[in-house]
Amino acid sequence: MSKTVTLTIDNQSVTVQAGVTIWGAARKLGINIPTLCHHFDVKPYSGCRVCVVEVQGARALAAACSFPVTDGLVVFTNSPKVRSARRLVVELLLANHPKDCLTCSRSQNCELQALAQNLGIKEVRFPPAKPQWDLDTSSPSLVRDPNKCILCGRCVRFCADKQTCNVYTFANRGFKSTVTPAFGKGLEDVKCTLCGQCSVICPVGAIVVKDDTAKVLEAINDPDKIVVVQTAPATRVALGDYFGNKTGAIVTGQMVTALKRIGFDRVLDTNFSADLTIMEEATEFLKRLGANKHMPMITSCSPGWINFMEMFYPELIQHHSTCKSPQQMFGALVKTWYAKKEGLDPSKIVSVSIMPCTAKKYECLRPEMKSSGYQDVDYVLTTRELGQLIQSFGLAFNDLPSTPYDPLMGIGSGAGTIFGNTGGVMEAAMRTAYEVVTKETLPTIEFESIRGLGGLREAEVDLKGTKIKLAIAHGLGNARKVMDEIKAGNPRGWTFIEVMACPGGCISGGGQPISHDINYRSKRIQGLYTDDRNLPLRKSHENPEVKALLEEFLVEYGGHKSHELLHTALKGHEHL
Repeated sequence: MSKTVTLTIDNQSVTVQAGVTIWGAARKLGINIPTLCHHFDVKPYSGCRVCVVEVQGARALAAACSFPVTDGLVVFTNSPKVRSARRLVVELLLANHPKDCLTCSRSQNCELQALAQNLGIKEVRFPPAKPQWDLDTSSPSLVRDPNKCILCGRCVRFCADKQTCNVYTFANRGFKSTVTPAFGKGLEDVKCTLCGQCSVICPVGAIVVKDDTAKVLEAINDPDKIVVVQTAPATRVALGDYFGNKTGAIVTGQMVTALKRIGFDRVLDTNFSADLTIMEEATEFLKRLGANKHMPMITSCSPGWINFMEMFYPELIQHHSTCKSPQQMFGALVKTWYAKKEGLDPSKIVSVSIMPCTAKKYECLRPEMKSSGYQDVDYVLTTRELGQLIQSFGLAFNDLPSTPYDPLMGIGSGAGTIFGNTGGVMEAAMRTAYEVVTKETLPTIEFESIRGLGGLREAEVDLKGTKIKLAIAHGLGNARKVMDEIKAGNPRGWTFIEVMACPGGCISGGGQPISHDINYRSKRIQGLYTDDRNLPLRKSHENPEVKALLEEFLVEYGGHKSHELLHTALKGHEHL
């Protein structure tokens, strides 16, 4: 039985598990001890000293985020000494911080700004002492502003501990201290997967998404262009966060309405191409399984993961499905099949995606993503960028009526919806693979054994005598474990593997609204499962628009036309 300890915080008694920090014990009492370097997604660091508290009998103030509680401990979190120390720390940070709050993308969602306000800081007594740094705009996805960095180390620790990419490090000393990629290089010149998790965990605006809204608005305002937009599955349970909705609220209809009022000519659903991806991947998987070639097969809709694999495990790329992501399948079809059906000139179509992912901005620019004869997807906006765009149009998002997607490439199944969370692609694939292989209806459509937030999960599905051993990994640290096992000969005998770069999958992608709710991932995931249950279609192979695409255009899944438009030709790939 775990040992418990009892302590007193601000004259209130609390009992917690041994090993809990003062910060954690205080939360149990509803006391929020402020911090800048600490975050629930990374290990304590005790660097910013904003979380200092007074411990009775101690000679100095203690960092609450790393100080373990003991029996009989007496703590004061808001004594005059504590408040004075916190104010001093924040004032020193503000002295060297740019005074551009009104134009900063993190305005009103900046932890430093909020902390200064909560502490009642009205003026800064100290002059700036740090040098000015150049912005890093080398990446297609992210912009780094070292001048705004407060040296909290969150990005350093998350990238090293969770994603195992070690892109960032501390450099220099004293006032010249900074956080930077190795040797001061730009993000484009180091092994950055562009997952964007650093932009989510940064408490200020030192790392932000590269904003493409101006380019999209220019296209919308061009009368000669037809601007078609697709929205990813995970956006529907995250965009509401931006407007104060309950975490995980499903806001699909309001999102469609907002996009139409902004001026997009057609508003379509990436769930359509998620369903198509399942049909293409199921065909590819069964071919590989029958030939016992390049197994286990890996599936993913995450370009951050693709970047990781190409950078760190290029020798294993043949294990990955050759299918493009749903975003890129959609883009290829918009300027071919869709254009033909709708009587549109593909050269006048501007294809836009609303995505939870910062790496999607890079994915659409890859040279192989022009199979339609044009750039398949022209611009990607993240969910955060869409939220800002909606606000700039003065739309009262929560009061907007619900509008359905436009027809043709606007119908998606629940299987497409759950693509947005870890395990969702695998579950969607199994719903179809089971019925295709066994010719029987699934007795239970929900694969509970696949679900959860475990970093590396395993399950087994029996396809009427053919046993499929599944593995699901999310977060690049867990992906590395999977790839190392494949290099070691796949001792666990996995057949089919799903990988997502971001912890939790797309619901917590680098472009999603920033949440301070410690349970936001599970709440967004539950939102997707609720949406799945509420949709009339729940299996990819039952999507009538995907069936029409097959009959009118593709002829067969995995055939010549499919490989021409919907599959990649990455180095090391071998089409079966």
